[in-house]
Amino acid sequence: MSPLLVIFAATFGAAAAGFLPRPAHRLAVGFGAPSRSACAACSRPFPAGLSGWVRAGAACPCTSGGLLTTLTGAAVAMVLAVRLGPSPRLPVLLLAVVPALLLALVDLRCLRLPDRLVATLAITAGLPLAVLAHAKVGTALLAFVGVLAAYGILASLPGGGLGLGDVKLAAVLALIVGFAGWPAVIVGVVTPHLINGPIALFLLVTRRAGGQRPLPFGPALLTGALIALTAA
Repeated sequence: MSPLLVIFAATFGAAAAGFLPRPAHRLAVGFGAPSRSACAACSRPFPAGLSGWVRAGAACPCTSGGLLTTLTGAAVAMVLAVRLGPSPRLPVLLLAVVPALLLALVDLRCLRLPDRLVATLAITAGLPLAVLAHAKVGTALLAFVGVLAAYGILASLPGGGLGLGDVKLAAVLALIVGFAGWPAVIVGVVTPHLINGPIALFLLVTRRAGGQRPLPFGPALLTGALIALTAA
């Protein structure tokens, strides 16, 4: 393990994550609604064009925050660097951290996983990994199809608690993790339920959540994928 590599990865993760609060705030809207054109707190309109999406730190000058997101980006990137080392997979997965973390932020705020972000994650990680680990393409595709079918069935069951966004993200993450082999896929499939299960039970026992308040599953899916990739 190279300390310089870990420092570089953590710096990249922190710097990239530092620009995510603004797009997360703008994208955290209901299904079918356009992205926010103004701050939800102070109604200040966002600038047109790229400058309306790119801002370091908090989403708006009137709000605080952004530090936790930055620290999370640094921590995730550091874990990847420590576990993978100077692997060709490392830069691919570091880039994938950006849409992955943005998906988690949006899901936590509005229980939605935008298709475009899921597709961006698939393209950012899936295509390069297919080139780097072409011998595992079959495994990755089988994992994608299997998880897509299984989660699709779960989502169709009454009270399943899964949305179509969860199904799509789970399948994409299975594809990405599939390049690490079947043991990693199993870890990636099981771990999210081990994460969200105790949280749901705690919220239910403490009466902080009821049957009408679903628990976002995207962050658990992404955390499970990270564990699977770094434990493989």
